[in-house]
Amino acid sequence: MRIDHAEGLAGHSDADVAVHALMDALLGAAGLGDIGELFPDTDPAFEGVSSVLLLERVIAWLVRTGWTVENADVTIVCERPRVSGYRLEMRERIAAALGVASDAVSVKATSTEGMGFEGRGEGIAAHAVCLLRR
Repeated sequence: MRIDHAEGLAGHSDADVAVHALMDALLGAAGLGDIGELFPDTDPAFEGVSSVLLLERVIAWLVRTGWTVENADVTIVCERPRVSGYRLEMRERIAAALGVASDAVSVKATSTEGMGFEGRGEGIAAHAVCLLRR
């Protein structure tokens, strides 16, 4: 999802760090590698692509291999932009892509109180965990 801010994020795709972290969590939980293997930044086909589209591909692969998403939890770490006002919309979009109810998805935001690259405003980090069932 796009959040307007004076500074943007650099990335080969759309640089959605929250969805990227979630895709890696899903793939890791299923033992299916990571997004760098599936969607390499050396492949021009993925340049500027929507991370939600990539997430939908990951979900399709999980389903084909017998996995079902039970829930997901994403934490975004940054000082700015403030993402708390976007959390509910992010939650709804992620839930739709995962094919689960929105109450099975949590999106949180936190800061590092000025510490680290996130605190200095040099970037954004995201962490995600999920529960899969087979």
